[in-house]
Amino acid sequence: MLQDYQLLRIPGPTPIPPSVERAMAQPMIGHRGSETSKMIQNIKPGLKKAFGTEQDVLMITGSGTSGLEAAIVNVVKPGDKVLVVATGVFGQRFTKICQAYQIDVEEFAVEWGTSLNPTAVKNYLKEHQDITAVFSTYCETSTGVINPVGELAKAVHEVSEALVIVDGVSCMGGIETKMDEWGIDVLVTGSQKAFMLPAGLNFIGVSDRAWKVIEDNPKKGFYLDLTKYRDNLEKDTTPFTPALSLLFGLEQVLKNLEAEGFEEVYKRHALMRDMTRAAFKALDIPLFTTDNDASPTVTAVKPADFDAEAFRKVLKTDFNLSVAGGQQHLKGQIFRVGHMGYCAPTDVLQTLAAIEIALVKIGKEIELGKGLAAAQKVYLEGANN
Repeated sequence: MLQDYQLLRIPGPTPIPPSVERAMAQPMIGHRGSETSKMIQNIKPGLKKAFGTEQDVLMITGSGTSGLEAAIVNVVKPGDKVLVVATGVFGQRFTKICQAYQIDVEEFAVEWGTSLNPTAVKNYLKEHQDITAVFSTYCETSTGVINPVGELAKAVHEVSEALVIVDGVSCMGGIETKMDEWGIDVLVTGSQKAFMLPAGLNFIGVSDRAWKVIEDNPKKGFYLDLTKYRDNLEKDTTPFTPALSLLFGLEQVLKNLEAEGFEEVYKRHALMRDMTRAAFKALDIPLFTTDNDASPTVTAVKPADFDAEAFRKVLKTDFNLSVAGGQQHLKGQIFRVGHMGYCAPTDVLQTLAAIEIALVKIGKEIELGKGLAAAQKVYLEGANN
């Protein structure tokens, strides 16, 4: 196998475009200098477009989880009761963070592999008017489910004063997002997935409603106090030392997204999802989610007659191709194929070709090329629309 050759098709981290790698290799500059302020000015408009908001989007040096924790410690006051709509591992992460801060948290559990039901959440809130915040994932990475967070926000606001906080880490940048129009109060995402960067940055959009709650919160922490980031961002700077190399890369990422066009980016991700799903259907291998619930950034597959881990091992050994396994009780039962960020339909076709060979090598009886042909057909149909 070629040295340094690898194919990364997991739901994050994702491959990095060469132009972004070059940007991140720029010489270091002073983080309090005019060059950094100019870079932040350039970044602001692109992040607003990605979030679908008129608000300035905050940038925090830290993983996506630090962004989720920031959302919690800023919007939830001592004594508040919150509701976490958990559709998988990362929905449950909200619960774990709340518990770490001794927050009174109720968990609204949804069967893994299915999306949340906004009406069911709405009915729950009617009976629990003391809930001050509702948390949900946009894409539940562990199951490949996309949740209707716009409908959720509308349903919540119809019956409650609760804030709506959304984890968009594993899909934003790859799917249409309208934070303001949908009524999402706090929206969090990270750098290492559809934003095509290494891990280490998270981005947070905050509504006017949420800012009022945050300003009245006496315990916002120190490093994660969002008012510090907001006040400094107004001056085109950051309250603490930023990850400058990642900001170099982010500036280039946003240029790339703008050049392709955000609508085209979202169409590309939807096309790659449809190609991937069509291939597994043609091979008669069960998918873990319905078409309506399927994320455009990651596809979860639940094989019925072969070992998912043995299959992943062959892909890694023969092609240095990485796909993700299942988590918690789904470990060994599913595998997940990432198709987001710096990924094109040609990458999907390459991945599917390798997948078919790996299936044959572990003893799965398939017709070589059948899944690939189905994906090719979807591509041709999509390209003509």
